[in-house]
Amino acid sequence: MNLPIAAFSVFVIAVLMTMTGRGGGNFYVLILVLAGQAMHQAATTAQFILILTALAGMLIFQKNKLIDWKLALIIDPPTDIMAFFGGYFSAYASGTTLKLILSGLLVLAGLFMLIKTKDRLISQKKRFGYWRRTFQGQEYVVNLWLTIPITALAGLAAGAVGISCGSFKVPLMVLLCGVPMRVAVGTSSAMVAATAIMGFMGHSAQGHFEPAWAVPLACAAVLGGIIGGKFAIKTNPSKLKIIFAITTIAAALFMAFNAFFSKN
Repeated sequence: MNLPIAAFSVFVIAVLMTMTGRGGGNFYVLILVLAGQAMHQAATTAQFILILTALAGMLIFQKNKLIDWKLALIIDPPTDIMAFFGGYFSAYASGTTLKLILSGLLVLAGLFMLIKTKDRLISQKKRFGYWRRTFQGQEYVVNLWLTIPITALAGLAAGAVGISCGSFKVPLMVLLCGVPMRVAVGTSSAMVAATAIMGFMGHSAQGHFEPAWAVPLACAAVLGGIIGGKFAIKTNPSKLKIIFAITTIAAALFMAFNAFFSKN
């Protein structure tokens, strides 16, 4: 796969992933591996693309007041910290191991996307660790006892393999916390950017960054992120869940196959 084809593929993925609050790092890594990059370099480049794409989409969501910043500031820091460590210590794992981890995460992400969700308020009495939140006329309850550990573990794995956790955070917010889907998508875009920055820093500290591919692909992704953010305002993201689930699981199977038959 040459650079122009990779750039077009990244653009399409950026549009679709931004529409649903997902970073799309799993697909970016897959494209880069197909283009011949080793897993560590692919993960680093994917994190760089994620940063700029998420920031582009975040501007659109913020303009439409769909980002719950207080929620993001509570549940995202553990993810970001662990993403840095995941990126840094990925140097001590083989490319095959990282590919298998990514494959497993992709399967989980696909299954999460198949779960039927609906905006709702989780009924909980006032208890320590349960945060009642009202945002844009919607009320929901954040179970911090489960949310914080889950996001921290997801951040560790995401930083190692170059993905953003968006595939997990949107279902987590909607299923576990009762956050409305559109707010979850917008808030996820902000958290994707922060997690990607920390993961990228960890990988870069090990010398995995290759700007010759990262910069042009990031430019294509930014354009896709802007378009995807605008589409998200007018489109119900739940309609794309089945498509994303199928493509995500397909990517997982390919990555697992590649892990066993590639030298990277």
